[in-house]
Amino acid sequence: MKILFTGGGTGGHFYPIVAIAEEIDRLVEERKLVGVEKHYMAAESYDAGLLLERDITFHHVSAGKVRAYFSPLNFLDIFKTTAGLLRAIVRLYFLFPDIIFGKGGSESFPALFAARVLGIPVMIHESDTVPGRVNRWAAKFALRIGLGFPEAAAHFKTIDKKKIAHTGIPVRRELFHPEREGAQEFLHLEAGIPVLLVLGGSQGAMALNERVLDALPRLVEHYQVIHQTGTANIEECTRLAALVLEGSEQRTRYHPFGFFKTLALKQAAGAADLLLCRAGATTIAEAALWGLPAIVVPLPRAKGDHQRENAFAYARTGAAVVIEEANLTSTILLQETDRLMGNVTERERMRNAARAFARPDAASLIADELLRLGLKHEG
Repeated sequence: MKILFTGGGTGGHFYPIVAIAEEIDRLVEERKLVGVEKHYMAAESYDAGLLLERDITFHHVSAGKVRAYFSPLNFLDIFKTTAGLLRAIVRLYFLFPDIIFGKGGSESFPALFAARVLGIPVMIHESDTVPGRVNRWAAKFALRIGLGFPEAAAHFKTIDKKKIAHTGIPVRRELFHPEREGAQEFLHLEAGIPVLLVLGGSQGAMALNERVLDALPRLVEHYQVIHQTGTANIEECTRLAALVLEGSEQRTRYHPFGFFKTLALKQAAGAADLLLCRAGATTIAEAALWGLPAIVVPLPRAKGDHQRENAFAYARTGAAVVIEEANLTSTILLQETDRLMGNVTERERMRNAARAFARPDAASLIADELLRLGLKHEG
């Protein structure tokens, strides 16, 4: 049996696919299935090492973007997309997988289009509250549609409800449980000082970085700050932090990282008392599994305003508070951090709400259905 994954070129698409692939491996071993191949088709491999580690074969196809604003690149991308569609049709004709899993994004369009042309069964998953245009199109012929947020169902009103399920958002099993053991030593933290963890998503977030640095001299008076800046921003943030904390006795309480590897992320989550983050679906899913109270700042320029919708949907569960980026001054950041850090009862209530939202079985549910559909087609 052959399973082909496809999705956009961000961590929010890639890592859920890896989580599902891991669960497929687990189920294959558990059920003693043989001959199950995993493939991934996109414009970029995103993390070639992780694909190799999970025995997933990568197939490159070009994929243009459809921008909602005027740009000469829209014209050029017509040719890129057309080339990608033709390449995908040829590749899938010879590979002919038994089932294709689409995570959304423009990079998934060539594979899903080819699946439509060749009559290959499709399952899709939408992590956000507001589906992207590729998933909205693919939903018309997909056999199954998994949703990260139940609110997303409102965007699939014309689709047979029997095809739709609230699965939750897939997260890699190795991230389920934060590492509290050894976190203090590994991250060089002071004992007894509360920890604010700042996550800007896989690429970092300059607006969050700037507000954190503005508030940093006052933050480190009472808290330790573990700050994922984004790889491209680490040097600038480290330099600016050194300037704003010059002469501060608490300057060692600031801990910048460009990007967290798995162990460091688990230990940062284990050490944290409060999270400041964007509203990407995968970030929210991880925060929920960790039971971390969160201050969520949605990206205002996200397509379909999906991050804002994600943020408020999550906040309605009681697990987070939302601050719009336009309102995120250093003063407000400090006030909200002080309010939550100073209220143990409120943070415990938020922890419980986060855990209630979490769906640790998301990847397993999807993997099980993919194997079922794939075996049915193969048979």
